Amino acid sequence: MLYDPTEHRIRSFVTRAGRLSTGQARAFEEFGDKFLVEYKKEPLDLAQAFGRQAPVILEIGFGMGDTTAHIARLMPEKDFLGVEVHTPGVGSLLKQIGEQDIQNLRLIQHDVFEVLNHMIGDATLAGVHVFFPDPWHKARHNKRRLIQPAFVKLLCQKLAPGGYLHLATDWEDYAVQMLEVLSAEPELANTADGYAPQPAYRPLTKFENRGIKLGHGVWDLVFTRK
Repeated sequence: MLYDPTEHRIRSFVTRAGRLSTGQARAFEEFGDKFLVEYKKEPLDLAQAFGRQAPVILEIGFGMGDTTAHIARLMPEKDFLGVEVHTPGVGSLLKQIGEQDIQNLRLIQHDVFEVLNHMIGDATLAGVHVFFPDPWHKARHNKRRLIQPAFVKLLCQKLAPGGYLHLATDWEDYAVQMLEVLSAEPELANTADGYAPQPAYRPLTKFENRGIKLGHGVWDLVFTRK
């Protein structure tokens, strides 16, 4: 179970069956023991999980993991904790971890709300990345969007002072909502005047590249915890 059904709230994801490739299934077998962290309703000792003391960045909803793997390789001095519910995505990133020998990544396959509430200590994260979350673009589904005031407040609680929150979306109305929600949180300060330039560490995805060629926009937001 990827979430606790007794915790009644609107979810930002829909669980769906996904077929694992042979390589992804093999990656679970070969690398799961070391790089997968089991969800438990108890605090996670981050230093023990990574085998060292280092700044930890939380990656929420990493999809197939290409961006997360890229950033983790780019920043070996930091540790990255990826949270994703969909099994093929977890398998894909485990496969990349094995192929590219990425040692500073750990993965949890579970609902990030519950991971934050039960496993992540207050003021322990150096940063949080939320790249291209599901836009739930139909107006009647907007309430399912991940970036809401209560969730942002929870992220602030887990960020250490000076830690950062980096969001990115290719849906303009979601970008507007993100900017409004983050700007209204008193614990956060915007690093830019509105939307931020794309940080160099975030690579362009193939879907993003395709969208840009079609004239679609992409919006980054980078805020820091006061």
